[in-house]
Order: sequence, then C-alpha cells, then structure tokens
Amino acid sequence: MSLTHAALPYPDDEAFLAAAVPFLRDGVRDDVPVLAVTVGKTDLLRRELAAHDGAITYIDSAAFYQHPARIVARILDLAERETGSGGGIRLLGEQMWDARTPLENQEWQRVEALVNLLFADTRAHILCAYDRRLPEHLLRTSKLTHPELAEGTERRPNPAFQDPHDYLSSADRQPLEPAPRDSALVAVRSRDLRDLRALVSVHARRHGLGGALLHQLLVAVTEVATNALDHGEPPVTLRMWPEAGGLVCEVSDEGTWAPDGPEHTGHVPPRPHERAKLGLWAVRMLSGAVQVRTGPHGTRVRIHAPVCRADGLRLPV
Repeated sequence: MSLTHAALPYPDDEAFLAAAVPFLRDGVRDDVPVLAVTVGKTDLLRRELAAHDGAITYIDSAAFYQHPARIVARILDLAERETGSGGGIRLLGEQMWDARTPLENQEWQRVEALVNLLFADTRAHILCAYDRRLPEHLLRTSKLTHPELAEGTERRPNPAFQDPHDYLSSADRQPLEPAPRDSALVAVRSRDLRDLRALVSVHARRHGLGGALLHQLLVAVTEVATNALDHGEPPVTLRMWPEAGGLVCEVSDEGTWAPDGPEHTGHVPPRPHERAKLGLWAVRMLSGAVQVRTGPHGTRVRIHAPVCRADGLRLPV
C-alpha cells in the first residue's frame, strides 16, 4: 500500500477520537512507528490508548511543527527507511494554525501539498486534523491539499483536491508585498561578498540577530547572491528591512527562469548526487520563510530571519 493523506475536519473531541484512535491503533497493530502530534490532546489520546502507550510517540504540535524544511526532511527520511525495510509510518498531525502569521501558515500549507509528492513512494499514512472552529479560509485550503477526507474510520475521495503542482505554482504566482521605501538597498557586483556580509551583519545585529542565527542568515544570503551573480542578469541588488522580531533580506536580479517543479525551488530534499539542487534547499533549511518569484520583470528571493534553533525533537528510529 502506498501513501494515504487525509484531512480530518472535526467538530468536537468525540469526532476527533472516533477517527484518531482507530488510525493510531492500526499503526500499533502493523508494528510501524506511530506519531501523534496534536494541539492539547495528548492526555485525551493517552486515556483512550492506554494499552498501547509505549508504542505511540506523543509530541506537542508546537515542538513538532517548528520549521517546514527541517521536519519534512526528518519525516521523509524516517518514512523512506521504514518503507525500504517493508514497513511504513503512521502520523496523526494537528497544526497550530491560529497561532501563526499568515506567511507562516502559507509555508505550512505548501508542506501539506508537497506531502502528496514527496511521500508518494512511501508507505506513510498521514491523517491531518482540522478543528472546524478554525477560520474558513484555513479549512478551505485544507481541502485543496488533501486527496481524501476522513470521518471516523471512513475515507472518501475529496472532490476539491487540487493537483499539488498546480497548487504550488499558483502559490508562487501570488505577488509579494512591495519592499518598504526606506529599506536598505545595496548593489551586488562582485563575487567577493565580504562587504555584503559585513553590511548584513550590521543590520542583523541592529535587530537582535546574532550568534548561530546570524551565521545561518549570512550563509543563506551568500548562497542566493552568488546564484544571482552566476545565473541571473544584472543589476543584482540586496534589500533589507526589519519585520516583527527579525529581518528580511531580498536578493533580486533582472533574469527570469521557469522552475520545473518544486525540486527546483528548494522544496524537495536533494539526493546525494543532486548537488545542483542543493542551493535553495539549503537556504530553506537555514532560514525562516523563503519566497521565490520569477517572471518577465526578473527574479526575487526573499529570506525571512530569524528562524528557530535546531530542535531536540526525538523521533522513533
């Protein structure tokens, strides 16, 4: 059996348990790694599944869904290893949608669409819970990114499901908010980027970024600027401006390109032999949200910093 990916819109705890408990119990029966990631429902599930407590890994949503690229890489690695040995994984996931900014939610909605591509050749069974009290636009988007809908133990095809490539392409066509008029603007002309890194450091420290977070930002900006110099069209520029709790760095050039799928925009972990696809993936691993826009008026890569530090999340092995 291949990937299953269903949305579970639930009105109350009873409806949540009616779907979640048998889903997790089936994973225990199949002797595969079982993860239950919820918003405040660990105790509820533990009571219902007390007989299987040691076979289920319970994780708080805030600890699990910290960074899109990093958690995708870890869960995909787990799913591929388990599938390769004849098993699979079960993941019950519930995100803290109403505790995030719109930009953060957009990044996680991308992940929901990407799951259908990245995990297609694995035996991952993923059930995504959505409280029906969430804002309507979040519930509506959940229907676009899940091929199935769940109710109790029943699964039915989702007629609103959108092809993941179409969903991701549409998201990448949404216009970015203009950079503030008072943003710092720097021309990037040489591959010797020491002055550029020094300037980014000054602005980053001014807005509270230092240590490991600053290092990550410098590596990400250097990668994007070098790529623009090597493959874009002049002029190449860097803009910087503050946002709540951090800094935005945007590299732009006059070149245009047509990404051939999400693996070329850094959404897919590259294989060891795919070094050409490492750049934007590494930028996403090091940064917060990364927005890429390309078209007849040039290419822009907008990096948001800071990001959370490397997590200490323990997953079944």
